[in-house]
Amino acid sequence: MYIKPFKVEEWINAHEQTAKYNISSTGVVNLTLDGLLELTGTDREAFLGELCSRRLSYGHIGGSPGLLQGVCGLYRTLKPADVVPTHGAAGANHHVFYTLIEPGDRVVSIVPTYQQLYSIPEGYGADVKWLKLRKEDGFQPDLDELERLAAPGTKMICIINPNNPCGSVISNEALRRVVGIARAAGAWLLCDESYRHLTQNGEWIDSVADLYEKGISTSSTSKVFSMPGLRMGWIACRDRDFVASCLSHRDYNLVSCGNLDDTIAALALKHAGTLIERGQRVIRDNLQVVEGWVQSEPHISWVKPQGGSITLLYYDFDMNSYDFCQKLFDRTGVFVSPGDCFEMPGCFRLGYAGNTAEYLKAGLDGISQFMKTLE
Repeated sequence: MYIKPFKVEEWINAHEQTAKYNISSTGVVNLTLDGLLELTGTDREAFLGELCSRRLSYGHIGGSPGLLQGVCGLYRTLKPADVVPTHGAAGANHHVFYTLIEPGDRVVSIVPTYQQLYSIPEGYGADVKWLKLRKEDGFQPDLDELERLAAPGTKMICIINPNNPCGSVISNEALRRVVGIARAAGAWLLCDESYRHLTQNGEWIDSVADLYEKGISTSSTSKVFSMPGLRMGWIACRDRDFVASCLSHRDYNLVSCGNLDDTIAALALKHAGTLIERGQRVIRDNLQVVEGWVQSEPHISWVKPQGGSITLLYYDFDMNSYDFCQKLFDRTGVFVSPGDCFEMPGCFRLGYAGNTAEYLKAGLDGISQFMKTLE
């Protein structure tokens, strides 16, 4: 099966390990295991003693009770039988398409988004239609246009909330209209909710899995919970036939998630509130740094993000985003991702929560120095 190269992942793979200032990272400052144990008030000796004495078996094939209950705590209506553990949210998104999409199916995806949400169904032979988000609209979806694209018989609508790479948030009111459009078309509604608990105003963002019987939520411990190295994610949906189909397909390409990963994720999710509060503090403090920098830079414009830990920054130089980001990297060691990785020219994606405010300031200073050479 041919699939288009994953632009942003290829860019990251080529630059991440040698960057001086990585301000492209899309999560909240990554935790150490010691940090997690300290945050959760867990006895280190007892926890590691149990972990180190455990046999490295498959563990709970469908996820441990603690993991499943922890995931359910992030939603309002879900039960453990509604959850399918996966290898990260990337594995969750892929598994949804693998389970549901066939050649000729109509799929409507917002763009920009994480490329999986349109390139994987396209690779499976789906008829993929784009709903383009525009800067002048605050990167909010045109729901009248969505209604036009999601004709009766549409197989799936794909959204991401909060948005990667824009940082925009679809309001709960607008999300209910999206659900209505999906229901009228008879479509599944897939929402990548990897950043759902990271908002600037602290308001609860509804999950499509709570709002709609054919709503599919995907997420992970990578972004909000600062543990991308666990590779622990999940699919959540109240349609038990779909869940059964996911589990059947899962036997062929996953079998189970890691035994140790499951245990660490279950501990984190048991204390989800504490980790979410930590994430909220980081994104709010660091966004203030970015906002002050944007206001001081005449060459930069943006739509201030409402959620998540990333944003798009637009520059006014006559230079494509790949050249801008590569020259920036070569001259300063500052690493950001080209907007063209997301079908958005003339800008770059900034990850503002992956390190300390001081580190972020140093990276932004590097961008300022680079832009002075372009004047």
